[in-house]
Amino acid sequence: MIKTYLTLACFILLPPCVLAQDFAFGSLTPEDIRLAKNDLDSFSNAAVLNEFGKAFMVYNDTKGITELFVDYHVRIKVFNRDGYAHANIVLPTYKDDSGDRADVITDLKATTINVVDGRIVSVPLDQRQVFNEEVSKYLTHTKFTFPDLRDGSIVEYSYRLISPHIFNFKTWYFQEDIPKINSTFEATIPGMYTYNVVLRGPYPLTTQDAKLDRGGFRIAGRDVDCSRMIYGMRNIPAFVSEDYMTAASNFKSAIYFELSDIYRLNGSNIKITKDWRDVDRELVTHHDFGGQMKRDNVFKPMLADILEGAADDLAKAKAVYRYVQRHIKWNRYLGKYSENNIKQALERRSGNIGDINLALIAGLSAAGLDAEAVILSTRDNGVVNDVHPVLSDFNYVVAKVNVDDRYYLLDASDPLLPFGLLPLRCINGKARVINLKKPSYWITPTSSQKSTMQYAFHATLDTDGMLKGKLVTHSSGYAAHRKRQALANYNTMDEYIEHVDETNAGFSIIAGEIQGLEDTEKPLVESYDVEVKLQDGTLAQEVVFNPFFINRIGKNPFNLDERTYPVDLGAAREERVIITIKLPGNYEISAKPDDYSLGLADQGGRYMTQTQQLGDTFSFSQLLALNAAIYPPESYFALKEFFSRIIQQEKIDVVLRKVEER
Repeated sequence: MIKTYLTLACFILLPPCVLAQDFAFGSLTPEDIRLAKNDLDSFSNAAVLNEFGKAFMVYNDTKGITELFVDYHVRIKVFNRDGYAHANIVLPTYKDDSGDRADVITDLKATTINVVDGRIVSVPLDQRQVFNEEVSKYLTHTKFTFPDLRDGSIVEYSYRLISPHIFNFKTWYFQEDIPKINSTFEATIPGMYTYNVVLRGPYPLTTQDAKLDRGGFRIAGRDVDCSRMIYGMRNIPAFVSEDYMTAASNFKSAIYFELSDIYRLNGSNIKITKDWRDVDRELVTHHDFGGQMKRDNVFKPMLADILEGAADDLAKAKAVYRYVQRHIKWNRYLGKYSENNIKQALERRSGNIGDINLALIAGLSAAGLDAEAVILSTRDNGVVNDVHPVLSDFNYVVAKVNVDDRYYLLDASDPLLPFGLLPLRCINGKARVINLKKPSYWITPTSSQKSTMQYAFHATLDTDGMLKGKLVTHSSGYAAHRKRQALANYNTMDEYIEHVDETNAGFSIIAGEIQGLEDTEKPLVESYDVEVKLQDGTLAQEVVFNPFFINRIGKNPFNLDERTYPVDLGAAREERVIITIKLPGNYEISAKPDDYSLGLADQGGRYMTQTQQLGDTFSFSQLLALNAAIYPPESYFALKEFFSRIIQQEKIDVVLRKVEER
């Protein structure tokens, strides 16, 4: 992720600049009308023709608060039916617990513009077709759909948002999932407010201007000078999501504003952006964070039972971990704070992430172990700001236990996770360790285990054309975790095995068993008696089959012309396949895939295959290793080519030919 820190110009009179101006509502240009689907790219079904936003502050004398005003105006061309989704508009508004501090949308207008027989026909939105949906206690969606949609329609809408939430001012996304021809944002910020301004994403600004707006903000009868800044981009490609990525917001080109300081009229200063020393103190003294970490007394009555048979510190840590895993069920709510308190969570056997993992920390401490809290942001929540502490960036907490010269990161919310392996959602860049007595510090959580799959298929080829044998699969790390999660969705093991049979076209399962379901510390082992029909009836003189029938890739996961964000697997991975087949007499290999070895630069990965025949036994082996958890954008084309060559290799058959007895 690329970050650029921009200068916020306050009280500096710069040379005259061209101020941003909104475009006229409903007034199309010839270029708007002529724009066709493939003019910008080959895949987008809609495009933003123009977009303008303006944010400024107004002091509300009645409420006694400063409010943020955001005017938004956009014009979108919908090329075909697949682009109609961009004419379904959802505008989020937020409110606090009391409901008194709530966002308000005003001055909403929208119209659909079509060119009919050479004439421009506008159909305005009926305001009665605007609906409000209460998503939660804190979130409301204002929703509407444009009328009279056709292929080639131009839809346009504008509104004003009035918000009491000035901390993050307004994030402006230049890049979205459809291309934009022009996007301009104007921010007017009173000199009494200081913001940290950050540009994220791969694309540079094409416009960046600033000027002093004297007396642009009025409060308590006094005029305050403002900085007026204009940011713009042109010809912005669509952001296209692909497999193996974290939150799209990490990588889209956007401007972020974070409130740092407020300077009052009396000369005093309120520091909003704190340092970590202040944040440490806040968390440690917070009743629902540090207050719960300190409640080791909750575990004292049951500690002897929990630690029974635990001979050393690592065994004690595992015992406490398993106890919390089994005694508090995750209620599916995230959070770094305890929702109720850890005692109630244990009694009710239910709690949020904060309840579970703060209880785990307290339990580890009760066992005499060195335990700390780790706050982090999940993969779909975006990365944290590692320059300034922003507590709202963090939406999760896990435990860190230090045993001898090693540490283990633990999340007890999932009973299917082995000790020391975090859920994949927690592998998302930097995290902050919070200690009750020492200063906090950064760590970067990584997967403690490689994700591995090992397939061993030993079979016999009968003269009736059936290949019969046993397929044994060993899964470890995230591969085992995914399978245990899948198994948990079925009522019986037989149902799961039936599902595996139905989803594998390469073979049929006759019977099966699974071991290692309960002990997450061990690999998950699946054993299946399988049949593969190579041909109907008696074996012919020539038998043709494809040896890549186990976990075949089939489709390249990397298909973009350009990827500007990393390939994030979460963990290194390895897959091995070994096939041995006892052949009927007098058959030998007449054609086969060449033994193959392919590598990525800097030992980033390897793919190998080998095929041979020894006596009446045919053997085939395959290795696919991706040795890095994260590959930078510069490695994308190498990865794409790597998988493309693997898929080509997978198309090559083995030919067995019957030879005459000598």
